Amino acid sequence: MKTRVLNKYKTVGLYGLSLALLLLLLRWLELKFLIYQHSFEIYAGMIALFFTGLGIWLSQKLTRPKTETRVIEKTVYRDPSLPFEINRKEMELLGISERELEVLHLMSQGMSNQEIGAQLFVSLNTVKTHAARIFEKLDVQRRTQAVEKAKKIGLIA
Repeated sequence: MKTRVLNKYKTVGLYGLSLALLLLLLRWLELKFLIYQHSFEIYAGMIALFFTGLGIWLSQKLTRPKTETRVIEKTVYRDPSLPFEINRKEMELLGISERELEVLHLMSQGMSNQEIGAQLFVSLNTVKTHAARIFEKLDVQRRTQAVEKAKKIGLIA
């Protein structure tokens, strides 16, 4: 009984294997026929792919800069014996007014908006407007960033 079942599965397996080989042979012949029929298109496509790759590689090589730019930031200390001079050129370039410079100087001393308003005899809204314009002109988000950048470019001591 067992041998009969094994023979049956063996027969089915052989039929399945022979059908798979036949299908493989037909696909191979179909591919061979396709290659013979469209050989020019295949070769033209291969040449086009080769030259496209060559063009991309060559453009990468030719457009890459030959020099490398490195930015090195160093802290430059000012001689404390010399008097501090405001960098007027940078002030004009950024468009910072004298009043905004005063507000920035008071910010650097750690004063709040209310204290700055009392010191300069202006309203709280005016101080906030000056601060917003300073932040915009210095391209910063916070008071500490504004003070740091102003010290770096020489607007305040």
